[in-house]
This record gives sequence, structure tokens and C-alpha cells, in this order.
Amino acid sequence: MKGPIIINCKNYLEVAGEKIIRLSEIAKNISDSNNVEIILAPPQNSLFYLSQLVKLPLICQHIDDEKIGATTGFIIPELAKSYGASGSLINHSEHRIEYECIQNLVVKLRQLNMTSIVCASTSEEVGKFARVHPDMIAIEPPELIGTGKAVSKVNPSIITDSVKEAGKHFENIKVICGAGIVDKSDVQSAINLGSQGILIASGLIRTEAWEDKLIELCEGFE
Repeated sequence: MKGPIIINCKNYLEVAGEKIIRLSEIAKNISDSNNVEIILAPPQNSLFYLSQLVKLPLICQHIDDEKIGATTGFIIPELAKSYGASGSLINHSEHRIEYECIQNLVVKLRQLNMTSIVCASTSEEVGKFARVHPDMIAIEPPELIGTGKAVSKVNPSIITDSVKEAGKHFENIKVICGAGIVDKSDVQSAINLGSQGILIASGLIRTEAWEDKLIELCEGFE
């Protein structure tokens, strides 16, 4: 299976309420028909009911390095798994955390047999985070997020440098890229530069035709 395409829904109203169910059903059908792994990071409060309706890999948008029990307002890996999450984004540019927390969370997720996807802003950060052996690292220059200007075209060297940095510390890590991806050519450029998948948010969520856009993105892996 090719990919992954990781869809970060953030807190966009386009996926409010039952709309998230429609997106997940579309993603599941397109994943199956195109042999591309699609992973959905829905709004946190929809995790459990979504997991009961659609058999699509679901991950958290963020997770907290906190203990089980009296930790009000945090989402911890153990409960996230019970809600149907198979992993989590960690250290997204919109929710940065300390290195020690990143390290602890990668270990916790590994112990729970969950997927860790650590986000990095620079190739130097990729090298630093690769030392803790997450399953994936997503390189996303924050200045390009939501701009419609794909990192694979605006700053291609950050992808190739990130792949090299990750490989120095952990051969089995997947490097994926995000920030500004909007069409098939952006995906093709990223893959040609060494990325093994993409992380996308507004470039998909805020379009009017989710199905058409997802099919187009899948074609970028061909």
C-alpha cells in the first residue's frame, strides 16, 4: 500500500458534527480503491463515535505527556487508544511541546503499539527527533502551512536534507512532508524528493469536493 496521506482536520467547521463522518467514509472508500493508506486525525472529541462507524485508521491531533488519573483536561495515550486512536501527531507547529515530552510520548505510544508521528520545522529538528525513533517524522516549515505554497516546490532541499538527517539516526523511519500541499503535482514533487507520504489539512478540508481532491492526491503516488 502506498502513502500515507495523513489528513489533519484541525478545528475547521467544515468537519463539524456529522460532516466528519462523510469525510471518513469518502477517505475509506478512496483508500481501498486506490491502494493508498489514508489516516485521519479528526477533532479529538469525535474519535470514539467515528471509530465505531468507519474502519479507517484514526489518530489524535495532539496528545499529552500526563499520567493516568487526576489530570483534568488532558488527553493521554492510554485513553486515546481506548477511544479508537491508533496513534497521534506530536509537536505540530500549532501545538509545540518540549523535547522531553516528545521523547516520553514516543516511548509511551510504542509501548501501547500506537503510531507516533513527530512534526518538525527544520531538517535539524528532524535529526534531533529521529534519535528517539518515532514511526514517522513530518517536516512542515510553519511559514508555509495553509499558504497553498507547497514545501516540495518552495523549499525542496528541506525535504532531501530531512531524509538524510533521519537516516543518520534511524533507518526505518518514514519521513513525510506537509505545508502548502494542494494538488497532485505537489505530492509527486514530494515523493520524488524522498518523502514517503504527505500531511495535509486546509488543502483538502476547505475544498468543496473532498472526493475529487483525495483521488487527485492519490494519483500523485503513481
